[in-house]
Amino acid sequence: MKDVGVWTISKVVLNHSHPCCPERVEMLKQHRELSMFVRRTIEIHEKAGIRPSKTYQSFVAAAGSHRELGFIEKDVRNYITREVRNISEEDDAKEFGKYLLRMKEKNKKFFFKLNLESDHYIKHAFWADARSRAAFEYSETWFHLTPPIIQTGSFVGVNHHGQSTLLGCALIKNENIQSFKRLFECWLCCMGRKAPKVILTDQCASIQRAIELYMPTTIHRWCIWHIMKKIPNKLNGYKGHIDIEQEMSHVVWNSYTKDAFHRNWNVFLTKYGLGGNKWLSSN
Repeated sequence: MKDVGVWTISKVVLNHSHPCCPERVEMLKQHRELSMFVRRTIEIHEKAGIRPSKTYQSFVAAAGSHRELGFIEKDVRNYITREVRNISEEDDAKEFGKYLLRMKEKNKKFFFKLNLESDHYIKHAFWADARSRAAFEYSETWFHLTPPIIQTGSFVGVNHHGQSTLLGCALIKNENIQSFKRLFECWLCCMGRKAPKVILTDQCASIQRAIELYMPTTIHRWCIWHIMKKIPNKLNGYKGHIDIEQEMSHVVWNSYTKDAFHRNWNVFLTKYGLGGNKWLSSN
């Protein structure tokens, strides 16, 4: 980049990393469409209570292969949602709210909080059924977040049998401290103001700060699975990184006490000269 802030092109590589298939261009979103026959069939199947996946598979079977269709399963589901059930994007949030109310009517111990933005879009939501609320009394907790456009979160516990138990679910629009504050407030309201003794999360600064502020008695730890998943990306620049990754995994999973881990960890860092690695030092 020059001083004036303009990028200059020094090299152009026109070769694709994969073969181009012009004959498959119809599978791009702007080219996919459902014929009148397909739409009518979808409507009939929906009235008969046939699942969208089964409907799509019937089209695949008739065509001989999914490659012979001009649409994908998602198009079938979208048509059912937007046309057959006549639910617009703005109605999605309202329908979700009605569903939560129906669940509450069926069981008074079903808990939910729903906050809509301009009455059309979900800002944040939390819900837990009676079984989940009861299971929390006997479970340690971790919180997991998935990253679509609107974040989907789940509180999962491990009971005294070592079994995973769903304790609650959430939808949040933003991953900021205020969003997690509202989420944890809903959790505390649902669980009788009782915070988890221990909670495991991904390495998210906003979650960490929100827990410190609003659940100060909770012991917060990062999920080891998320940390270990990052190892190949963090260490692939080192010579012999495969051996490094294997020995690091051995240290992590086979150190059964705190003292043993610190001892084995220091030996590992010294052996491979990793004392200056900031990521390893911060974890």
